[in-house]
Formats: sequence, C-alpha cells, structure tokens
Amino acid sequence: MARERATALLVDFDGVLRRFDPAVAAGVEREYGLSEGVLGEIAMQWEQLQPVLTGRVTHAEWVSSVAGALADSAGGPQRARAAVEQWQRYRGEVDPAVLDFVREVRGRGIRVGLGTNATDLLDADLETLGLTGELDVVVNSSVVGVHKPAREYFQAACEALETAPGRVLFVGDEDRAVSGARVAGLSAHRWSGPGDLRYLRAALAA
Repeated sequence: MARERATALLVDFDGVLRRFDPAVAAGVEREYGLSEGVLGEIAMQWEQLQPVLTGRVTHAEWVSSVAGALADSAGGPQRARAAVEQWQRYRGEVDPAVLDFVREVRGRGIRVGLGTNATDLLDADLETLGLTGELDVVVNSSVVGVHKPAREYFQAACEALETAPGRVLFVGDEDRAVSGARVAGLSAHRWSGPGDLRYLRAALAA
C-alpha cells in the first residue's frame, strides 16, 4: 500500500539546518591543554545530556556540570569553566542550502517545523542565527519534556504541525531518530547532505 503524500515537513536542527565547525572545539581544547575531542565526549555523555534535553536542568546548569567533569583535566574549576563557556559561545552556522529549501517549501504552502533535541537556549540560538520566523513551529525537546527518538516526541511534533503523522516527512541525520519517526507513523529520510534536496523536493511535490 502506497504511503500518503507528505503535506508537512519536520527538519532536524543540528546536522541538518545547523552545522558546527569542529575546528572551534579543537582550538579551545588546544588552548586549555585538553585532550582532543574531550569537550564533546564529556558534554554528550548521556547522564550529562539527558536532563538538559528534557528541561530538567537549564543550559547554564549543564555548562556547570560539564565544567565540573573537566576540572581535573583543565587544571582547576575556573579554567574548566572558562574553556566550556568559550566553546559554547560558538553557536554554529546555518546551512544556506537547507534554509533556501525551507523557504521554498513554505512558499508552496507546506508547513515546516523544526524538530530538535535542544536546551532552553534554542530560542536565543534561532535569533542569533537569523532563523526567527523562518519556521512555522519549533518543537524543542526541553519544552516538550521528551526527546527524539521517543514516539511521544514525534506525536507532539505532529500535533504542533496540525498534521497527521502519515502526512509528515521528517528529515534527520541520526539513524535512531529516523527509526523513531517511522515507528511513530511519519515518513522519514536519513540526511546525508545537500545532495538529498532533489529527492526531498520530489517527495513533497504536489
């Protein structure tokens, strides 16, 4: 049985609409004498990350927690705090090809949502990156209280888009999130880069 044609788009933020230059973190690590990759390694440990992605702690509290875990490596808590704060001042860059695609899709009357596991800093990030008003809805895990790939997250996203799951196309760069979207009844595409846009345009064609 053929799937329904998607009439709404849900786009992941990090890795799709926003990208990060790894050289920034690497530069901070060199400056503070930290081992290569340790900032991301500590920050992305699930016990550090899960509370901030579900709104149980703030972004500032998460920064403090990461700095605490790095204190010995950085030569003390003050240096660790300075390193993490310097790293976090870089808020990434918008992929212009993806933004153009979002604008094109919205211009055709298709609702577009941002579906992201994020912290309470998300609204400020969107403003900093000039994305305020570029999406119809923003579905932030720290506001919803659950994160991708949970079925409940995608249900909340579809409700925000006012579109049935079978009519929503999710685009994400992580296999677990793509699988979770499909379990929740959405169509889903594993993002590999701007070369995918031709396929996505066809998938959303009237």
